[in-house]
Amino acid sequence: MNWYLELLKKYAVFRGRARLKEYWYFVLFSTLIYSAFVMIDRVGGFRDVIMGSGPLSILYLLAVSLPEFAVTARRLHDASHSGWWQLM
Repeated sequence: MNWYLELLKKYAVFRGRARLKEYWYFVLFSTLIYSAFVMIDRVGGFRDVIMGSGPLSILYLLAVSLPEFAVTARRLHDASHSGWWQLM
């Protein structure tokens, strides 16, 4: 969990490098938290049939999108690639 919180502190840092462990812990905890929000939306009856998600899960995805782009760019830098590769 410390890796996840540390990454959120650097939520808009696109320069530098991200270790493999940092990236995958972010993916793991982000997936677990998103799954919990989806379950809360379903149990609470907030799930939208057309959108497929509820308000909590959508807000979480919006809140984590910038840190996700940042850590992916830093991970690509660590693999000797440009951060722009994630747009392909």
